Amino acid sequence: MDLEAFRALMTPEGRTALAEAVRVTGEGLNPVAAATRLRRSYEPALTSAALTQAALRRRAEAKFGVDAALMYFTPHGLEQATRTEVAAHRARRVAAAVPDGAGATPAIGTAGPRVLDVCCGIGGDLIALTRAGCAVDAVDLDPLTAEVARANAAALDLSHLATARTADAADTDPSAYDVLFADPARRGARGRVFDPMAYSPTWPVTLELASRAPAACLKVAPGIPYELVPEGAEAEWVSYKGEVKEAAIWLGGLARVPEPSAAVPGSGFARRATLLPSGETLVPTGAEAGVGSVARYLYEPDGAAVRAHLVAEVADMVGGHLIDPRIAYITGDALVRTPWAAAYEVHEVMPFSLKALRAALRKRGVGNATIKKRGSAVDIDQLSRNLRLSGDNSATIVLTRIAERPYAFICQPV
Repeated sequence: MDLEAFRALMTPEGRTALAEAVRVTGEGLNPVAAATRLRRSYEPALTSAALTQAALRRRAEAKFGVDAALMYFTPHGLEQATRTEVAAHRARRVAAAVPDGAGATPAIGTAGPRVLDVCCGIGGDLIALTRAGCAVDAVDLDPLTAEVARANAAALDLSHLATARTADAADTDPSAYDVLFADPARRGARGRVFDPMAYSPTWPVTLELASRAPAACLKVAPGIPYELVPEGAEAEWVSYKGEVKEAAIWLGGLARVPEPSAAVPGSGFARRATLLPSGETLVPTGAEAGVGSVARYLYEPDGAAVRAHLVAEVADMVGGHLIDPRIAYITGDALVRTPWAAAYEVHEVMPFSLKALRAALRKRGVGNATIKKRGSAVDIDQLSRNLRLSGDNSATIVLTRIAERPYAFICQPV
């Protein structure tokens, strides 16, 4: 879909075509039949744009809920967009933390800060920020993407608090706003980009922009290397229903610096893990996790705690210890329930051997197994095929490494 095709969707005829596309695809027609029906009334280009948008709206329901039925998307924009609950979490923090005496005056009719949203994409964060009370000036380098963001603000009746325009993030002036929000593009011509130096704009350019703002929030991939997080920042890893979604780098007036007792010597920045939808958060406490043998229960820390290097804090919560100093599995004799870790009862521990593992599972009548691994080079899909399981029982198989030796645990989730 190009800019011309999207603008055609904004016309009265285009809106009617889109409504019909949503209806016919909702009836379960296959793509060929749906296209044939729409082409009786609309030009092929408009038919294609309407059907594409209808399909994107269905996919977007997982991230945007009921809003998806009113919104507009591009394929890449939808893929990179933050799900509503995570964006709202960040937006509440931005709206509640206007730097004193810095930045611009809030827009007329609002009590929240003025936010410059660069690389705004299709407007997922723009929506969350405006709903939190911020006045948002959003920019994106791609004209189609900027127009989609503008259309979404209008569709959700947020245009009084938000603008969206085509501009290069590097040409903006963050000092004219209270807060800079940046979501550098992490997709290239060959797909997803993992190296922050290949973001668009690149990580150094993004940090330079942030340095000129009174406060900033930078959305990044969860795997950002520690050495790229600026000194004095706060890095927050966010997990939604057990899945790590992103990291946010908070700078300036938005960074929460921990108490000296909770600071990590030599880290240079504060760390935090947050669970959504509960909003529960975890910061360094200075806890240290010992290493010992496998006990009755095995704990798998939430990915946000692992990314934030807060596994020792989780071990302290459950009164456990690590099974290997470099592997994020915790074990203990007591069952302690916490949202920060999934618990498994350990039934058998063995050095990894396909033959031995297969025999043990057959003896237990395991026909359905969930396989997890950390620190193991075993191909899970291949192992699943090679086990040739049969039986009525289920189990969780944990593959890991203890002192450089591969092990397998047969467990049951608690």
